[in-house]
Amino acid sequence: MGTELFAVADFVLIANHMAAALAPGRHAPISARIVAARPGPIALAGGHLLQATPWRGHCDLLVVPGLEVSRFGGWGENLASLQPELRLLQRAASKDTPLASVCIGAFLLAEAGVLKGRRIATAWLFERDFASRYPQARLAKGAVVCDEQDLITTGAVTSALDLGQLIARRHFGVDISRAAARVALLGGIRASQQPYVDPALLPVDRESMATRVDGWLAARLAQPYHLAKLADAFNMSTRTLLRRYREETGTTPLARLQQVRVEKAKQLLEADEMRLDQIVGAVGYQDVATFSRLFRKCTGNSPAQYRRRLTG
Repeated sequence: MGTELFAVADFVLIANHMAAALAPGRHAPISARIVAARPGPIALAGGHLLQATPWRGHCDLLVVPGLEVSRFGGWGENLASLQPELRLLQRAASKDTPLASVCIGAFLLAEAGVLKGRRIATAWLFERDFASRYPQARLAKGAVVCDEQDLITTGAVTSALDLGQLIARRHFGVDISRAAARVALLGGIRASQQPYVDPALLPVDRESMATRVDGWLAARLAQPYHLAKLADAFNMSTRTLLRRYREETGTTPLARLQQVRVEKAKQLLEADEMRLDQIVGAVGYQDVATFSRLFRKCTGNSPAQYRRRLTG
């Protein structure tokens, strides 16, 4: 993914310029090079060709971008053609080279065997795949950046810019990194991918009990939540329903319902056709302040801030 390469390189270039302007002579510039594990041009996602520098075996930080994927699963097939890259990562790790990844670049690091026991982030859309394929890594669900000093992993595509900010902060300090972020119209390093998560995009096991519960709740989105009524609908005790739901999802029906309600509210806010109190009622709440607190907890913004950000 070209963005995951160039966003890092371009941000540290901006940081170089800001350091030269704001603290002349105090910092050496960061040198960013795109390196390859094999000779010849690299085919970026979308078919564009890029000429890279051959890997020379040394750097202060080796950043691994994600690859292009179009479906869930199939990781063995996706990674099988990348043996030279995997061997390069293994050699770098054997020399204690600090490593970083953007997005599903974490899959390459894990496939190379260098993430065992490490806390890592990856794209929220593929967290389930990652956790299933690499249980030896400690997945930090929803994190934008996991910084373990000699290992930095980040979330989905634009987290390359968060990585660029972290690199600039380490090298130049907070003031230069913040100045570069302002020039690039960035709001600083983000904490969570959660505001961007859309459960509708995740793969669904349509036969699971949790999926059927989710469907029942979604059909009654504007109605008050009653656990006993939900359990009766599935001929279970409340304790059994909660236990089975948690075993399948790791969460509770109420937490899932709150997430769905927030996602629906986001869609209605983006459409910009309803008043906030109408939206709150449409997703099953009576009190605007109560729902606004939930919305802020899930997205980092109030409903009004979210609408302004999306609609201007």
